[in-house]
Amino acid sequence: MDSDKNTPSPEETKPDEEAPKDAATSSADSTESGSQEAPADALSKTPDELEEEAAEEAAAKIDTDSAQETADKKLSPLRRLFKRVNIYLLIFILLLVVAGAIAIVNYLNSQKAPTQPNLATQTLSQDSLKQLANTDASVGNTSQTLTIQGNAIINGQTLTRGALNVAGNFQTGGSVTAPNLTISGTANLGSTQVNSLQVAQNTAIQGTTTVRDLNVSGASSFSGAMTASQITVARLILSGNATLEIPNHLSFTGSSPSRSINSSVLGSGGTASINGSDTTGTLTINTGNNPTAGCFAQITFQQVYTNQPHVIVTPIGGPAGLLQFYVNRSSTSFSICSNNAATANQTFAFDYFITN
Repeated sequence: MDSDKNTPSPEETKPDEEAPKDAATSSADSTESGSQEAPADALSKTPDELEEEAAEEAAAKIDTDSAQETADKKLSPLRRLFKRVNIYLLIFILLLVVAGAIAIVNYLNSQKAPTQPNLATQTLSQDSLKQLANTDASVGNTSQTLTIQGNAIINGQTLTRGALNVAGNFQTGGSVTAPNLTISGTANLGSTQVNSLQVAQNTAIQGTTTVRDLNVSGASSFSGAMTASQITVARLILSGNATLEIPNHLSFTGSSPSRSINSSVLGSGGTASINGSDTTGTLTINTGNNPTAGCFAQITFQQVYTNQPHVIVTPIGGPAGLLQFYVNRSSTSFSICSNNAATANQTFAFDYFITN
């Protein structure tokens, strides 16, 4: 009897068994209501509880999708189109349409015949022409432009007080007189006569050039052959392994040097004369009575040499060859002398050649 009293009845055990389920339900309700209580750990839940939570999440997603579809249905068709179509694609299509419209309009305008201008003409009578010939006529003012569509021929003189601008080619059958002429581009001149020509930059001459007087103040370089009838230079320098070729005669011109004779050596009545220049020449000697040994004459240069020159003397004639001659030299003069006395009353000569 005591055991029957301690055994619980089915009614008493049923609430106890269902208590966990009610707790889970109350926990789910509290979660849906947005309570701040932390959810239970998934490992501590039963499979039935996990399936119930998955079913609730799927139902909530279905409710959200249905609400989104309802909102989309409420939108206008144009907004739904913009939402589905890319805006950049629409802009690109719009640009294509505008470009096509512009091309079509240009094509249609090009097919139209150009409108012919309707110009009003006015005929000048003979009396009007005579009046224009005897008086000056002004057409318009400075703010207006006179346009002549056809050709114009002016028989008389034309004066342009302002600037003259020519858009096309400028051709003239006569001469052009201008105080100043500036050409910014290329100029082709057939035959040109220039009184004074100054070239600031380089000058290239393709053909033959004939220059009457050429004065060059700076350095000049000739890579090819140069032919000239006469070249006058203050100093001629052959650089490098240069060769000086003179197929014709070589002459040295210039003022004749001065000479002074020694009468005691030439003898009584003896004379001496010189013919030549500072570089080359001939000294002619005429002895008198009783000549003696010594220097016949002294030749003084017109231009003083920078250094002591080299003097080459050659005797001319038999009497000159019999002499034991020698030379005294300096940068200002030289003398022809003999160690023995020359033959009396004889004529002989000496040639000289001088280099520095």
